[in-house]
Amino acid sequence: MHTDSPPDRRAFLGYFAALGLGTSLLPGVLWASVVAGAEITAQSIAAAEEIAGVQFTEAQREAMVKDLQQQRQQLDQLHAVHLENATPPAVQFDPLLPGMKLDTKQTPIVTSVVRAGAMPAKIEELAFRPVTELAAMIRAKRVTSLALTQMYLDRLKRFDPVLQCVVTLCEDRALAQAKAMDAELARGKYRGPLHGIPWGAKDLLAVKGYPTTWGTPPFKDQRFDYDATVVKRLDAAGAVLVAKLSLGELAMGDVWFGGTTKNPWKTDQGSSGSSAGPASATSAGLVAFAIGSETLGSISSPSTRCGVTGLRPTFGRVPKTGAMALSWSMDKLGPICRSVEDCALVLDAIRGSDGEDLTVHDASFAFNAKEPLSKIRIGYFQHEFELPETGADGKPQHSTKKFDDAALAVLDRLGVKLIPVAIPDAPYNAARLVLDVEAGAAFDELTRSGRDAEMTRQTPDAWPTSFRESRFIPGVDYVNANRVRTTIMQQWAKLFETVDVIVTPTNGGWQLVATNLTGHPAVILPNGFRENGTPVSLTFLGNLYGEAALCRAAMAYQQATDFHEKHPAQFA
Repeated sequence: MHTDSPPDRRAFLGYFAALGLGTSLLPGVLWASVVAGAEITAQSIAAAEEIAGVQFTEAQREAMVKDLQQQRQQLDQLHAVHLENATPPAVQFDPLLPGMKLDTKQTPIVTSVVRAGAMPAKIEELAFRPVTELAAMIRAKRVTSLALTQMYLDRLKRFDPVLQCVVTLCEDRALAQAKAMDAELARGKYRGPLHGIPWGAKDLLAVKGYPTTWGTPPFKDQRFDYDATVVKRLDAAGAVLVAKLSLGELAMGDVWFGGTTKNPWKTDQGSSGSSAGPASATSAGLVAFAIGSETLGSISSPSTRCGVTGLRPTFGRVPKTGAMALSWSMDKLGPICRSVEDCALVLDAIRGSDGEDLTVHDASFAFNAKEPLSKIRIGYFQHEFELPETGADGKPQHSTKKFDDAALAVLDRLGVKLIPVAIPDAPYNAARLVLDVEAGAAFDELTRSGRDAEMTRQTPDAWPTSFRESRFIPGVDYVNANRVRTTIMQQWAKLFETVDVIVTPTNGGWQLVATNLTGHPAVILPNGFRENGTPVSLTFLGNLYGEAALCRAAMAYQQATDFHEKHPAQFA
């Protein structure tokens, strides 16, 4: 469509009016004034048909004019309502299909036995120790929470100029918490394995008294007068919040208003995202663990890039109350740690219903670090593992093949009898429209106000563009994308009838998109290093609310390797 001739321009403007779009999408005051009072006509409907993917006759268009004019009034009324990002839609997503039974029996988790080591000559030698070791040392009073907190705060200040992973230090809060945890321990009160352990929060979690910026200029000064549920639960577990860590703008990528968060293994490279800061800070030994979030790869991707262990829980396992909403039916909060067992400890502290996030179930998490692998049915995506490193055209097809083949050999040595399974064939890309629409709705007011122009990234693949594009997806197609999603959920439910856990190349096929749509959990762990020193990863997938078996299988693999024990030399 050309906009340089008057008839075409009128059709173009009428098209925007028919869709109920704000004037912020169009350049120039003149255009804005025209659109504000543009008339909906058969001609403007014809212009809209092209993007909507439908075609009507002239008579059909004339019949729609009056109703669309009334619909425009409805949209104007809707746009006049201010909706907080925290307000969910009335329709709730549940990954559980009819007939699925949920184990709600709550039993204590069983962890490995870790003895407290001797205090090293320099406290910074503890910077990369897993939570399990730090917890043993705190409980044995070999080190104090205050000493650990001060050490991590110092490292955050010293290395953030390089990594650009810190949005806000929570120094006053952290020091007060650490002192309180030491005092409790002195009185004989021990809250559990997270008692006194310093951690970092992705800056989409509300923390009272501190900014919650969502990584973007329009919300840079935003504050909430409450704590997110996950923050409250970690407080209750005795963990010490030391910093709010960066996320790519509105949970995309690693670029935020403070720069690009770096990969500690290669600091001229971004850390990936959107849990950019949590992965970078954990990898560089600036926190003992962090909380990230994933909608479509935001734990998986930075965990891979930074060589840390990430756990994306089942959708509905962890309350999202107090977290920025991007997609109400796909957002998930989870830990980023140095080991699988650390992830299990953190998940145990943050899981379960809070009475506010209505998508959450009180499902059992009976993790047992000592459970024999023989009790867990483990499958693997045979086709994805067998793909050649390069295709017939010479282009990369399976860039991590040598690492993935080595992983299968490790599992064989562990006595695992892998069951070959296949990724169900389904229209995953079509169902992905769900995310586009929900993200556009979550930031509808930002788009219509024109403040999306304040965001740092303004490229074709950035959120401001995507939010605008989402307005062109018909509501009918959003509903049908969700119906397609149901068929995908049914296919994956059938797949998990034969296995409890599936091993897959992290970038194998459509697994990442598929499992974020179905709500299945995943563990992403380091699995070797490329010639340039950067990490690669391996992914374990679990059944819905099957994190116990998932973590046990992934932990066994991790204990048979040592990739998680290696750290970037520049920050050691």
